[in-house]
Amino acid sequence: MRPSIIYEDNHLLVVEKPVNIPVQADNTGDLDLLTALKQYVKETYNKPGEVYLGLVHRLDRPVGGIMVFARTSKAAARLSDQIRTRTFKKTYLAVVRGTPEKTEDTLKDFLIKNEAANMVSVVKEGTSGAKEAVLDYEVLKSAGGLSLLRIKLHTGRPHQIRVQLSHAGYVLYGDQRYGSRVNKPGQQIALWAHQVNFEHPTKKEMLSFSCDTPKTEPWLIFE
Repeated sequence: MRPSIIYEDNHLLVVEKPVNIPVQADNTGDLDLLTALKQYVKETYNKPGEVYLGLVHRLDRPVGGIMVFARTSKAAARLSDQIRTRTFKKTYLAVVRGTPEKTEDTLKDFLIKNEAANMVSVVKEGTSGAKEAVLDYEVLKSAGGLSLLRIKLHTGRPHQIRVQLSHAGYVLYGDQRYGSRVNKPGQQIALWAHQVNFEHPTKKEMLSFSCDTPKTEPWLIFE
């Protein structure tokens, strides 16, 4: 796997994550993005020994799109702080089944994760271990029983977009985990990390990067 590099400097590496590639090593033993990027840095800059690359945020394995990695521990700490204070902005595009009643809305839920099953559920506020999840969505287009949504995350909970939209009645196209009742086996989940906005960890200037959705179904419906 040759990584698709969008931007790089001494502190940052911004890349397009391919779909169905794990971000970091898991029990499948499949090549992961972090390992591939470390190898890229090692070969490109003739780095001896172990290469440092900080993982500051994640994407689910089936989801593709833009990701930011830190090339120094200082950059990792500062990016992580931006994520914690919610000044690191992430925008996603998603195709859902049906048409949301509201063209724009904010979804607020409380989520809890079953680690053994790797499933997240919406629960009542006050449930032990539950964490608040907040996102905004905007309907961009609707066609053929599907809708294209722009989603802005305010929190970064596991499986957040997939769970919240499914709970609201708008299952993501191709989501086998939270939409198996309406999606066919083998369909690729239509969720894409489209854009990131954040402050450069050392230069203090605002940066914005984006990458386009794949030229495949169901994205092509909304070209």
